[in-house]
Amino acid sequence: MADQRFFERHGPFTLQELAECSGAELPEGYDAQTTYEDVAAVDSANATQVSFLDNKKYVEAFKKTSAGACFVHPDMAQFAPEGTVCLTARNPYKAYALAAQKFYPDKILTQNDHAPTAVIHETAEIADNCLIEANVVIGANVKIGAACIIKACAVIDEAVEIGQSCVIGANATLSHCVLGDRVSIYPGVRIGQRGFGFAIDPAGFVSVPQLGRVIIEDDVEIGANTTIDRGAGPDTVIGAGTRLDNLVQIGHNVKMGKNCVMVAQSGIAGSTEIGDFVMIGGQSGIAGHISIGSGVRIAGQSGVMKSIPAGQKDYMGAPAVPLRQFMKQVATLGRMVREKKKKKS
Repeated sequence: MADQRFFERHGPFTLQELAECSGAELPEGYDAQTTYEDVAAVDSANATQVSFLDNKKYVEAFKKTSAGACFVHPDMAQFAPEGTVCLTARNPYKAYALAAQKFYPDKILTQNDHAPTAVIHETAEIADNCLIEANVVIGANVKIGAACIIKACAVIDEAVEIGQSCVIGANATLSHCVLGDRVSIYPGVRIGQRGFGFAIDPAGFVSVPQLGRVIIEDDVEIGANTTIDRGAGPDTVIGAGTRLDNLVQIGHNVKMGKNCVMVAQSGIAGSTEIGDFVMIGGQSGIAGHISIGSGVRIAGQSGVMKSIPAGQKDYMGAPAVPLRQFMKQVATLGRMVREKKKKKS
């Protein structure tokens, strides 16, 4: 059960309401008006709580669960213990997420609340129902849409534009950027800083003015302490629905498509283009001036040094190669080591 000091729970909700909000199917023979009070993990849920099963590794825990109801794939419903109602869905984790959002919805702002210690330039335009916390600095000609939350000590630099229902985390800094609606910026994020651009000369490096912006489209989530450099001329773009984990680095002029996922401690060098629905594992590095086609998946700790066309799914290794090729390389190396040991013995 979530700690009520930090999370405000709504409900209870009926089986019918949970099925409707999640798109899951109700089983026959159960009372659709039975109510549930909360969500919980499958191995700790009780009869008043709702859980889910999305991974076959947890089937044994599911067989022993005390959950009152559980979101499951139709193929897994046969393993439910007596007393647990199965809400079946092709994507049970998504169904559970929608139900959990009903129990724990985002806070809805109904009035302005600007801390007295916030420093807001007189030319800034802030729409209705925004929360501005202590020591926030908002520069000249900034535009902030309705129902935004700007957490403590964030800095919104001159002329930045922020859409509606955005959250800007504590100590984040935004400059030279335009944000869409429902963007979540976590604490410590740096958006719009100078790109890593300079001319090399025997007399010393010469900085190249970075004259582009960062465009963050709708429904993007950017994890804590991630950095996104502004473009050198063209813009750096993060496509709608993309999720960036903590400690990610995006170089100048990078263009990411829609609904991409990039895991912690990974980076993309400048001027690389990423298609839609690309997944990049943790601690991976993507070279600059290449392209990664839509749907490509890159395993953790990979180093991508050349372009990968769309339709070629899984890559792994440094330098990254198709997954099957990488596994063959690993198997071959292992065999060579074993043969060498045999010869020595």
